[in-house]
Amino acid sequence: MAARPYWRGQIRLALVSIPVEIYSATRSGATIAFNQIHEPSGKRIKYEKVVPGIGPVDVDEIVKGFEYAKGEYVLLDEKEIEGVKLESKKTLELTQFVDAHDIDAIYFEKPYYVVPADDLAEEAFVVLREALRRTRKIGLGQLAMRGREYVVSIKACGRGMVMETLRYADEVNKASSYFRDIGDADPDEDLLDLATTLIDKKTGKFDANDFHDRYVDALKELIERKKKGKTLNIDSDDKDTDPRGSNVVDLMAALKKSLGSSGGAGSSGSGRSKAAAKKPAAKAAPKTAAKKASSTAGKAPARKRA
Repeated sequence: MAARPYWRGQIRLALVSIPVEIYSATRSGATIAFNQIHEPSGKRIKYEKVVPGIGPVDVDEIVKGFEYAKGEYVLLDEKEIEGVKLESKKTLELTQFVDAHDIDAIYFEKPYYVVPADDLAEEAFVVLREALRRTRKIGLGQLAMRGREYVVSIKACGRGMVMETLRYADEVNKASSYFRDIGDADPDEDLLDLATTLIDKKTGKFDANDFHDRYVDALKELIERKKKGKTLNIDSDDKDTDPRGSNVVDLMAALKKSLGSSGGAGSSGSGRSKAAAKKPAAKAAPKTAAKKASSTAGKAPARKRA
């Protein structure tokens, strides 16, 4: 069965209009859905739409309302909402072009595939796609879908293009309010060399197939064991684990141990990483390194507050 377009309309660039169809580029992964159960009877909990003082109501009697004052609503039906005139319901006008790295990744929300709507639209579609690829730019515009207007980006992707919805500025929390208490002192060079060497050792090409949802797998296993009536042993070993970081002496030891036991991720290893890898071996005995690290730990950097 062919996928249904999420949106049909046109991309407009100045006086050029290109009929397109947009399809969701992602789908929900495997999940375990739980229901609320009344334990004494073993029956599922259900919910009814009720009005205080009236009781259950028919779905056809329900409309949307906006509360403009306490207990006071403006009522709107679907036809009135659909009747709101907005050009971006059918037209995505590209009003600006930027370098992809100019937009912080935190603004990107959800991707969609963009394809020409028919054979007549294909020529103009390919011209826009290749122009974006040649200039290494992404186009920006606004598009109305499913009851709201989004800022969106368009970029070349293989034979087609990808549109991504972007978050508005007021939807993103300012990082400074979370990061202001983090000190701005430079890290110890020895620790930094060990950390960068470990990163180099684990560097490889990204392949989404290398990852899967292990939590879902564990839940499925738990459910199967419960179905078979097997006794469950709840592991509580992590209850006493301190989530806070340890001191610098432990960090030095942990990094060195990680370098000795970690498996590489396909990195060819740069000259810099090889040099960094040799550096720890050329150091003095571990006691000397620990002494130096302990000295570093004794000088806590002044914390700069915003």
